[in-house]
Amino acid sequence: MAVHIAGVIQARMGSTRLPGKVLRTLGGRTVLERVVRAVPRGVLDDLVVATTTEPADDAVVAECERLGVAWHRGPVDDVLTRFLGVLDRLECDAVMRLTADCPLLDPEIIAMAAGMWRATPGLDYLSTSPQPRTLPRGLDVEIVSAGALRSLDGTATGHHRTHVTSYVYTHAERFRIIGLTFPPGDADLRVTLDTVEDWELIRAVVDHFGDGPVPLRTLVGWLRERPEVVALNAAVEQKALELA
Repeated sequence: MAVHIAGVIQARMGSTRLPGKVLRTLGGRTVLERVVRAVPRGVLDDLVVATTTEPADDAVVAECERLGVAWHRGPVDDVLTRFLGVLDRLECDAVMRLTADCPLLDPEIIAMAAGMWRATPGLDYLSTSPQPRTLPRGLDVEIVSAGALRSLDGTATGHHRTHVTSYVYTHAERFRIIGLTFPPGDADLRVTLDTVEDWELIRAVVDHFGDGPVPLRTLVGWLRERPEVVALNAAVEQKALELA
């Protein structure tokens, strides 16, 4: 029986450190469009952008309409409820969670994660960032089963509802979990978009490689040869996840 995986991209305009980042333009395309285009054809069965009901996110909905991608609106901070709203609309077995601040996502990693999920029946959760993580921050994806996601509605509170899947991987004894690693490990690199410094690095990558996606090893090799580019956002600290 075919396993139906829906991709859900969470996106909103109200970033605290870089407002409006998801609709900034990189090489003639918005950041959100680059995330949408990173999903290989035929790998996921549906693709939905989960945004908020805030008036500022009317612009996200307008971009979805322009791109021809489905959208769903829900609470600002209760992102779990947004995802559950998508589940209510779709008949799917699992959700691949993507974030709209990752314009350099590698389609091969997305395809590998989906393939591993389909080849391993009975999983609750799959992550490309098990500890210790190996991917540069900004290339990660995760998949959670529809059943596990629905079960969180009665147990996840506070920041666990904001981070959607954090209750699962901080209570690993309750779930069947698998992690994908990508040796030798490049977790010191940062290609996610959260600050002006991140923007400068990502823009340098796009200026060099152009419109298409950049495979993991190509991107890492290029960055390793250019310490001055890596230094652009090396001092940026990732927001800590509360583990209460």
